[in-house]
Amino acid sequence: MAGPMTDGISEKLTVKNRRVGDGTPGPGRKKGVPNKINADLKSMILGALNKAGGVDYLTEQARESPSAFLALIGKVLPTTLQGTGADGEIEVRMITRRVVDTHPMERDLVAAISSIKTVNG
Repeated sequence: MAGPMTDGISEKLTVKNRRVGDGTPGPGRKKGVPNKINADLKSMILGALNKAGGVDYLTEQARESPSAFLALIGKVLPTTLQGTGADGEIEVRMITRRVVDTHPMERDLVAAISSIKTVNG
């Protein structure tokens, strides 16, 4: 029975015996270089959007299919938001309004005073 180091498959390749095509990973793309297919696809999508009417088309889609449009917005907006706070925090302000209903007798009194003013001129 062949051992793990002698079967030829699980032999560890060292840096000096690596070659392109031997199954070991190569250097890959440089950092920041976009995938060619993604760049081509993005270019085609933007070209189609331009031919369809650009901003006017997107506005129409927002009205006709708001859920699909909002899904698109969710995909293209950055996932990290930076606020305007001192350390980049997002400031949230809550505005509350309190509606105070008057007592029915008070409403009747206000209505009566208003009618007296209109009669006396």
